[in-house]
Amino acid sequence: MATIFSKIIAGEIPSYKVAEDAENYAFLDINPVSKGHVLVVPKIEDDYIFNLSDERYVSLTLFAKKVAKAVDKAIECKRVAVAVIGLEVPHAHIHLIPISEEKDMDFKKPKLSLSDEEMKKIAQSIADEFNK
Repeated sequence: MATIFSKIIAGEIPSYKVAEDAENYAFLDINPVSKGHVLVVPKIEDDYIFNLSDERYVSLTLFAKKVAKAVDKAIECKRVAVAVIGLEVPHAHIHLIPISEEKDMDFKKPKLSLSDEEMKKIAQSIADEFNK
């Protein structure tokens, strides 16, 4: 059975896409820790990031770096933090989280609730930076 991320990549479930290439897909987390929180996933389904082939791991990491640079330009923050937890969805993924303080990375704090309009605006601003 396909994961929710595979369904998002296939277009079966809508997402706030910010970037895509032949092997990877990036979209806004719908339960963000901070404004501009992006998930970066490989298009192939694998439960654990360190099970990816070296080539796919490098592809995912370099894609995430390019997305992070776009997030950094589009969202006011001091840094874009990176987290790989991998317990919530059985599909390898990287969290890119705009932060200004370490506490901004706290996954236990209440998640933000942003309107559809705001999510679309954030996704578009990151996508615009990614495509420059």
